[in-house]
Amino acid sequence: MPHDPSTPRTALRICPLCEATCGLSLTIEGTRVTAARGDRADVFSHGFVCPKGASFGGLDADPDRLRTPLVRRDGVLTEASWDEAFDAIARALPALTEAHGPQAVGVVLGNPNVHTMAGALYPSALLAALRTRALFTASTLDQMPKHVSCGLLFGDPNAIPVPDLDRTGHLLLLGANPLESNGSLCTAPDFPGRLKALRRRGGTLTVVDPRRTRTARLADRHIAIRPGTDALLLAALAHVLFAEKLTATGALAAHLDGLDEVADAMAEFTPEAVAEACDVDAATIRTLARELAAAPTAAVYGRIGSCTVEHGTLASWLIDVLNVLTGNLDRPGGVLFPLSATARAPRPAAPGKGFALGRWTSRVSGHPEVKGELPVAALAEEIETPGTGRIRALVVLAANPVLSAPDGDRLDRALGGLDFMVGVDPYLNETSRHADVVLPPPPPSRSAHFDFAFNALAVRNQVRYTRPAVPPEDGLPDESEILARLVLAVSGAHGADPSAVDALAIDRTLTRAVADPHSPVHGRNPAPLAAALTGRTGPERRLDLMLRLGPYGDGFGADPGGLTLERLLGHPHGIDLGPLRPRLPEVLATRSGRVELLPAPIAADLPRLRRALAERGGAGTLVLVGRRHLRSNNSWMHNIAALNGGSNVCTVQVHPADAARLGLVDGGPATVASDGGAVTAPVEITDEVRPGVVSLPHGWGHHRPGTRLSVAAARPGVNVNQLLDGTRLDPLSGTAVLNGFPVTVVPGTESRAPVAPTP
Repeated sequence: MPHDPSTPRTALRICPLCEATCGLSLTIEGTRVTAARGDRADVFSHGFVCPKGASFGGLDADPDRLRTPLVRRDGVLTEASWDEAFDAIARALPALTEAHGPQAVGVVLGNPNVHTMAGALYPSALLAALRTRALFTASTLDQMPKHVSCGLLFGDPNAIPVPDLDRTGHLLLLGANPLESNGSLCTAPDFPGRLKALRRRGGTLTVVDPRRTRTARLADRHIAIRPGTDALLLAALAHVLFAEKLTATGALAAHLDGLDEVADAMAEFTPEAVAEACDVDAATIRTLARELAAAPTAAVYGRIGSCTVEHGTLASWLIDVLNVLTGNLDRPGGVLFPLSATARAPRPAAPGKGFALGRWTSRVSGHPEVKGELPVAALAEEIETPGTGRIRALVVLAANPVLSAPDGDRLDRALGGLDFMVGVDPYLNETSRHADVVLPPPPPSRSAHFDFAFNALAVRNQVRYTRPAVPPEDGLPDESEILARLVLAVSGAHGADPSAVDALAIDRTLTRAVADPHSPVHGRNPAPLAAALTGRTGPERRLDLMLRLGPYGDGFGADPGGLTLERLLGHPHGIDLGPLRPRLPEVLATRSGRVELLPAPIAADLPRLRRALAERGGAGTLVLVGRRHLRSNNSWMHNIAALNGGSNVCTVQVHPADAARLGLVDGGPATVASDGGAVTAPVEITDEVRPGVVSLPHGWGHHRPGTRLSVAAARPGVNVNQLLDGTRLDPLSGTAVLNGFPVTVVPGTESRAPVAPTP
């Protein structure tokens, strides 16, 4: 019988609002999500839900979400049909490319792309159609140091080992606050519960953070390090392991190159040498190293606070060096490489192509390419600076770099000077307000969901897929169709059936697979294989293809009990694929086929870390760190009333001793200034930050006119990244230094950010 639309029903949906990927059970009345709770039968999250997931309905039904495309006419964004929007794109972008070359069109990918199925499937086709190298993503504001260090160590920038949280006996955590963030580059629903379970089973949790965060309060030991010195501390830990002969690489030894060279490189980073810079006494450093070595199993894990600093890549590298030195890399209870259901099926270990940096450079400042990307911090100058290759147009997919990148005011002005801009975004926000065409995807309840990226970072191998909880509206495209039509519009195939993009992707994948001697379909005819794919849509057929060719797949009949989309749909709460397991050497893609412990780019950057031993801030010097809130994810969710309040406030946290010295009053305004400018925000005096440190949260600054963010604009906060001018970068990864940079703080007279001119 057909469902009575007046009767409430439930539907399952994987939460897309952070990296934890929790399963949700939605209550739906008509087409409206009226409640969201954790799905207790979900094979991965087991019913856990955070405030963001519980507010799914508010995000889904936000009245400020755009429902129809916007096209700029006579300088004003006005509603248009989908055909009109794509016609405008097809007229403008190919003509710009023809006139000025493919590098005249840049692409910006924001963090939400990895939280949607379409965002994972279509950007590569868009870049191929545009033929541009001008790619900028949120990775150079966040995680690129980890990609670089893993690329250099293991040969694959996406081979990122994650802590085996459920089996480890000792977790050393740096610059991460998973009780607020739910984890990052470590997909773990109920991260807080997993940390509590670690302690209940007698394990040890040590947190290194300049703030006494919720995670730090849970820990056995909290080390209030001076911001930006994580790499020095990690180097000293490695020094102690070598000096006291505590290294125990065990079975890893057969897969390692450069162990003696690392020992030599760490020689001068003694605990006594780094103690003053880190503000951590030498005895504590030795204790940390000895405990790490003595633990039956241990994992070292670092995130934002250890990545977005001036030695972010070195810190990321040293984290895995410590995991190697203690024998905990690729070991149950240590750190392991997940194997997702859509990964390439394992094949015999062999040397690979390795990982290269700087295959090309940015036009203006010569920043080296990393993983096919240029630093977002360089985007404004690439737009503003005249000459061949100047970026004249942008395609921005779910990104808001005016708030997330350094010196948003400069980028704001630069965007206003573009010849053309396309934004794919549900909101008219600080960045998309500059677009000539805005293409709004439907609410998340109307989208299918599969986590391609986060399953490859999960603490347990599992696979889950949810179809749209609410049917798409008649005549309105889903996100996949929007991105497919965008690919066609810029490629000269405007007006073709969007399914052609999926068909081409399937054909190319199968052509490679049948030619691969390690593939389960080697030597077969691709046409019958393509015809055998199931699914209602092109993206579902592509998912079926990846599942069937993946490590658990049926191989199109090679393993009749293997995974297919059909089988997955028969398990609406997901399929558990088991705990992580050792995978070396199959995961290695270095030229040597081994873990290359001291790659040349790392060795070349170590003198910069040695110089940092002598660098000290003067008396009274303040440095700034960011912070995250459980109720937000970057700037995404400040427009949801249920999430914009409580502890989710934009204040400048200051230690009581610093506040007294500076004449700051709790609740009164303070002006914080650095390289890129100044912002004024209310003071929050708290001993949760260590002396010498102030903290402002990331993602605020919703004061600009021309946006449609009514809730966010009512409590705009200030943009912490405006304090930066974009010149502070980690040189190996191009990542903006968003933490641990010097600031001045004085009592302020204004608690609201200045209003920028309307574009």
